Amino acid sequence: MSTEFNKSMNQAQTNINLLQLHDSPVVRWLYLSIGVTALFIGILGIFLPILPTTPFVLLAAGCFARSSERFHGYLLSHRIAGPIIYEWCEYRSVTRQVKRWAYLVMSLSFGSSILIVSSWGLKSMLVLLTVILFTFIWRLPVRDENK
Repeated sequence: MSTEFNKSMNQAQTNINLLQLHDSPVVRWLYLSIGVTALFIGILGIFLPILPTTPFVLLAAGCFARSSERFHGYLLSHRIAGPIIYEWCEYRSVTRQVKRWAYLVMSLSFGSSILIVSSWGLKSMLVLLTVILFTFIWRLPVRDENK
């Protein structure tokens, strides 16, 4: 119980360190607008095969860190996105489980799209995008979860 409490306290302290609100209200509003838009596009990326989710959620987290303590805290406390964002901000890496999940979702998404599309040109474009995204995910650093 105490280790769980210490972990949550450490994460709360890190959240404070990640939060760096901009001085100008106009710039904060601009960051907030970009963050909300990026989060919306990221949510769409869950359902649309070609649109990636993770980069947009990370962009939203960065924008919220500069614009809104409330949105920043909400995103970092989210049960799915929060640990992934924290891992990226703290260690510039992802866990092996996140990579496996990304590969699975991309395979299902692109695989179904390739089967549905009738044009060979579109199929080859989807295959090329799949290879590019798989390569991008493969190149992301993985941190040992035990450390």
